[in-house]
Amino acid sequence: MAQRRLGVFGGTFDPPHIGHLILAAEALDQLGLSKVLWVLTQAPPHKRNRPITPLEQRLEMVMACLGDDPSFEISRVDIDRPAPHYAVDTLQILQNAYPDWGLVYLMGGDSLNNLPTWYQPQAFVHRCQAIGVMKRPGTHIEMSELEESLPGISAKVNIIQAPLLDIAASQIRRRVREGRAYRYFLPLAVYELIEGWGLYRGKEVGAGWGKQ
Repeated sequence: MAQRRLGVFGGTFDPPHIGHLILAAEALDQLGLSKVLWVLTQAPPHKRNRPITPLEQRLEMVMACLGDDPSFEISRVDIDRPAPHYAVDTLQILQNAYPDWGLVYLMGGDSLNNLPTWYQPQAFVHRCQAIGVMKRPGTHIEMSELEESLPGISAKVNIIQAPLLDIAASQIRRRVREGRAYRYFLPLAVYELIEGWGLYRGKEVGAGWGKQ
């Protein structure tokens, strides 16, 4: 029997948007995943000095984003344990919980470029069966440089072919703050939560596609 593959999609999801959904859905299809775990990060180590929307609101937005899709599941691995939350430790915990599964970490191309700066990046690469990467418009990935910093990474990176949507959580937050249109960057349920809470109408908060 072929080993099942588990997608691991970590982030602050502040807010979760259609770019996240497209990455997760295309990863399922192209990388042969059985399901994708959305790992909501409570306190990203690389964003200690940036304000982030409270965990409870981000969790509710992710739940609204995923709806009842059986291929997607929210993981509490970085919610029910104390900080700091490093991806390398998250993978170890998930491997213990899913010992017969291959772990496929999902990220954007910008996060891949920054991977050498993550905590214990070589151990992180070792714990991934594969790394699924979606390139954003304008993002250039220099695999030769990454291979030099992290030997063996080239064999694990899989570029996910999907529509190149230049959507980022920071862009959505900025649009809300500036009173600009943003409805179709998000699932309707997430949009309604943001509107109901009056979220992002004050000062900027930090977010991203990946985590350290």
